Amino acid sequence: MQASLFSDEYTPTLVAGVDEAGRGPLAGPVFAAAVILDPMRPIDGLTDSKVLDEPQRDTLAGLIKQHALAWHIACASVEEIDTINILQATMLAMKRACDGLPVRPVQVLVDGNHVPVGLGCPASAVVRGDATIAAISAASILAKTARDAVCRTLHEHYPAYEFHRHKGYATRAHLEHLQRHGPCPAHRRSFAPVRRLILTDCAE
Repeated sequence: MQASLFSDEYTPTLVAGVDEAGRGPLAGPVFAAAVILDPMRPIDGLTDSKVLDEPQRDTLAGLIKQHALAWHIACASVEEIDTINILQATMLAMKRACDGLPVRPVQVLVDGNHVPVGLGCPASAVVRGDATIAAISAASILAKTARDAVCRTLHEHYPAYEFHRHKGYATRAHLEHLQRHGPCPAHRRSFAPVRRLILTDCAE
């Protein structure tokens, strides 16, 4: 995490944007990021991370970390996802991201239609906020790049699944690998395609 020093010439608006990455995949943690942008150091090109290619996301992630007033990235593990379900794990990752900010925001804007509880300040959900609110766009980029990096590491540990290609999503190739090799420790046992394989194996 990082925060720039506040200038004596202005008082920044401490509004944090929050977004997640990785709710849908069959494997890996779910990530969330919280970002408080500096209005005196705008970043061109911020938008929903899903419409950016990987080099664009990586470039913007570096700019966000350099120019934002504050940012923090957090996650919830596969074990937490399987224990409390993906929605609650996502809310947990978002709360951890907000709690990890080195400065306290006065307001939190969260992409989607759910807001974590216990943030300690007013919070609002914004549908499609990752495409319309710069701070949420920035959070979506940090969460996505952090999760993609973890998926590349998962590929090193479990190369048979090619996590570096599909990032854990239920692509045809991933489902074929899953059927051929069975689940690995990175797979979410509570997700239907993985759970069905486990139940099938137990029944045989």
